[in-house]
Amino acid sequence: MPPNFDALGLRPELLRAVRELGFTVPTPVQAEAIPAALAGRDVLASAQTGTGKTAAFGLPLLQAIAELPPHRTHALILAPTRELAAQIAAHLSELARHTKIRVRAVFGGVGYGAQIQAFKTGVEIIVATPGRLIDHLQQGARLDGVSLLVLDEADRMLDMGFLPVVRKIVAKMPARTQTLFFSATIAPEIVKLTREILRDPVRVTIAPKSAAPTAEGVTHVAYTVDQQRKTDLLVELLKDNNIFSALAFTRTKARANRLALALAKHNVSAERIHGDRSQAQRTRALADFKRGKVRVLVATDLAARGIDIVDLGHVVNFDVPMAAEDYVHRVGRTARAESTGDAITFVSREEEPLFRDIEKIVGRRIDRSSLPALPPAAPVAVLERPRSVSFRGPHSSHGRTPSRRGR
Repeated sequence: MPPNFDALGLRPELLRAVRELGFTVPTPVQAEAIPAALAGRDVLASAQTGTGKTAAFGLPLLQAIAELPPHRTHALILAPTRELAAQIAAHLSELARHTKIRVRAVFGGVGYGAQIQAFKTGVEIIVATPGRLIDHLQQGARLDGVSLLVLDEADRMLDMGFLPVVRKIVAKMPARTQTLFFSATIAPEIVKLTREILRDPVRVTIAPKSAAPTAEGVTHVAYTVDQQRKTDLLVELLKDNNIFSALAFTRTKARANRLALALAKHNVSAERIHGDRSQAQRTRALADFKRGKVRVLVATDLAARGIDIVDLGHVVNFDVPMAAEDYVHRVGRTARAESTGDAITFVSREEEPLFRDIEKIVGRRIDRSSLPALPPAAPVAVLERPRSVSFRGPHSSHGRTPSRRGR
């Protein structure tokens, strides 16, 4: 691994931005992907969220574009969600702060006007979600000048059913395009897509093949709790003032709405992010959470994809995810940049089989904490039960309480 970014051969204006952003040593994915991309090679990278992927593909793009004519769209980055597209665009703009390279995010939920203008004026880098981009292409937008293509979180695009749209977009690209392909997991459909669009790629594998990695600084704990007492448990845990902010995941949009309302009734400031919220509502909710105006941000998995929150101390799996891999993505929101954090999971009897799948993918048993004293159950309607799964019996309690870190 290069000792610092200076050894990668980047332009002075990019190195200046990197230093100002506080980056000194490349992450593993950056150390492997940046030299290959700077050499003009296609890259196939398997790396989790939070490993520095944006700079891994962003710095080579900016380096290449600096040598190309301005006022033309030279690079296209595809991302599965609005939040991730906005996050990538913001980070690239920071890296490009000492250049004249412009970056525009193109996604649904907002008006077309400014986005149409970006295509007309030739913004150098477009970061787009597949659905909105195909709309623009059908209305006459062109990608003739694009020579650099990035697909980020391709596995999530597969989950969301975007691969047919991605193929249509790639078909409209110039014949020779350098492609950088990033995916946390490489499913058979992803392998097929890479064979269609990549030419002799350099393979970068950061994630171990045997088990999905989670950040080293994460403390994993779980509570065995009845489904109807999950809200009471969360309210009780939030009485600990060291949990000053938490990102709570539910399985459905309806449950996210109901949990946010239930927390508000207990005087806990909460907001929610999911697919039925407008882009303005989602952006405002995330901004309020980052500023500390909201203590709990309730989210569904798809809506939370790409959210980057600095110094997030706690992730709460209010519902156990149906896919064990989603647990890795959820808890990856905390303990970033070598910091620490807690991942707390509420496990009902019906969710025990799902939780055992999670323990398999993280490679160890996750300690069970003793339930705190909860108030008597109120005679009110509970959140709808998650999809039922076969019951094989809960793990025994280990009587461990999660660490409480002031963040």
